[in-house]
Amino acid sequence: MSELYAPFLSEIEPRGRILDAGCGSGRDSMAFMKKGYQVVSIDASEEMVTATSKLTGQPALLMLFDQISFKAEFDGIWASASLLHIPRSNLNVVLKRLTNALKPSGTCYVSFKHGDSERIEDGRYFNDLNETLFQRVLGEEARLELLQLWLTNDVRRAHQRKQRWLNALVRRIASNA
Repeated sequence: MSELYAPFLSEIEPRGRILDAGCGSGRDSMAFMKKGYQVVSIDASEEMVTATSKLTGQPALLMLFDQISFKAEFDGIWASASLLHIPRSNLNVVLKRLTNALKPSGTCYVSFKHGDSERIEDGRYFNDLNETLFQRVLGEEARLELLQLWLTNDVRRAHQRKQRWLNALVRRIASNA
């Protein structure tokens, strides 16, 4: 994951505050904490909150994306493979909440399975995005600007040849002027 961390962390001040939005097992939260960042971890799954709390030694928060109410608190938001579980019709609402949580000039990393479908797989909802669909979603949040958009192979060895990922870095515009 370090090749994905590097562009994100290059935008965040040392010891900055990061929201790990959809923290899963806590792997990324722990990696950021080891690098000296202050991390707030949230997830919608009680199991994942428990796992993250155990791994990081600090409490993770049980929270849905539509419950996020932070206001300009984070230098960065890490939403790795988490927003892909949000229906496309609700993505702009969640993006607005994440933007509100970012400090002006704060940076957000997001990733989606590359594609254009909305589907249920193994009982879980997936919203795949390609470059055009992501640009359309991003266009609905005027306070965000695109910094970087790129494709990667899945980091899990068993999936490398099967799955491509759309990665994006976006920044909250410093002013609303």
